[in-house]
Amino acid sequence: MNPMLPLLQPYPFERLRLLLAGVTPDPAYKPISLGIGEPKHATPPFIQQALCDAINRSPSGLAAYPATAGEPALRQAFAAWMGKRYGLSVNPLTQTLPVNGSREALFALTQTIIDPADSAVTGVKPIVVCPNPFYQIYEGAALLAGAEPYYVASDPARNFAPDWDSVPDAVWARTQQLFVCSPGNPTGAVMPLGEWQKLFDLSDRFGFVIASDECYSEIYFRDEPPLGGLQAAAQLGRHDFKNLISLTSLSKRSNVPGLRSGFVAGDAALISAFLLYRTYHGCAMSPVVQSASLAAWGDEAHVIENRALYRAKFAAVTPLLAEVMQVALPDAGFYLWADVAGDELAFTRELYATYNVTVLPGSFLAREAQGSNPGAGRIRMALVADTAECVEAAHRIRQFVLGRGR
Repeated sequence: MNPMLPLLQPYPFERLRLLLAGVTPDPAYKPISLGIGEPKHATPPFIQQALCDAINRSPSGLAAYPATAGEPALRQAFAAWMGKRYGLSVNPLTQTLPVNGSREALFALTQTIIDPADSAVTGVKPIVVCPNPFYQIYEGAALLAGAEPYYVASDPARNFAPDWDSVPDAVWARTQQLFVCSPGNPTGAVMPLGEWQKLFDLSDRFGFVIASDECYSEIYFRDEPPLGGLQAAAQLGRHDFKNLISLTSLSKRSNVPGLRSGFVAGDAALISAFLLYRTYHGCAMSPVVQSASLAAWGDEAHVIENRALYRAKFAAVTPLLAEVMQVALPDAGFYLWADVAGDELAFTRELYATYNVTVLPGSFLAREAQGSNPGAGRIRMALVADTAECVEAAHRIRQFVLGRGR
């Protein structure tokens, strides 16, 4: 067996299941889950139709093996979308690749990049730097690639933004890959251009690859859409996107998490190496999924409608909760990152028992590092259900918090 497997920690939702085991919620309340960030808005009918149409076409339906690189038309759709969204000019055939969702690509990219060759001799593993709190795939990808995760201290005063200045040069010198997530999970924070400049300077100095996870980029609450990694690079004159890969997905943008479709884009040399890895890995995208994806990337009307649904929902829910707990509208994403002023594990269990509402403890999304777990005392709430259900959950949470305070 792979000796790295025992290093993997239980996934947050398995930890949540164990935390709530044996707790019987009040049956007077219908269950509401704010725990899992799985989009619940309706999938646009035109995407479903494109999927069905592709099945019935021959030979592009199910009658042929797909190419790992994807159909040229799909990669051109990626490039066209980046041109409209970010003002970028990319070569679709050398700077983009289809992937089966960003989660799969985040893991596979790390297996492509990390070189653990010297660690067997020196005992010193390469490092993958992660934000903290973070998406647990970053950690698992690092461990299974033979690297050591390094969890960057976060700054609560800046919405838990990573404190890159706190990372010693000795750590950067061993770093082969850096994960960034903007908009962030769970905080929804967006990285400004100055922060990107700092990371590009560090990458140039120490030679590591930046993997930019941007799966929440199309759900935002400000007038200006979030800055993307490749967009930041272009604004700073880095048009070759050296040592930079961005990863995005249709799951949140188009409400198709079951489609498992996204793409990566960036440094052509890294894309070439990633294509070689994927050719052996056997992760080509199905032709019917490619057809549905092409349709989805080519339409913005449904994305605007989806964003409006989230904006209305957050406008209804956030003020209700802000009256009883420390929570604020994020820059982007579909999570609320709230301070419960105490033990987040006890809060989660008691809320579930009393009002049948499930939330995720913030400590499950972070690690003890640099003397603390930045998720301690916090919960993440995924506002993915319809507005009425989320508002009902907010009212129950208000009652619970007020009841605890008496």
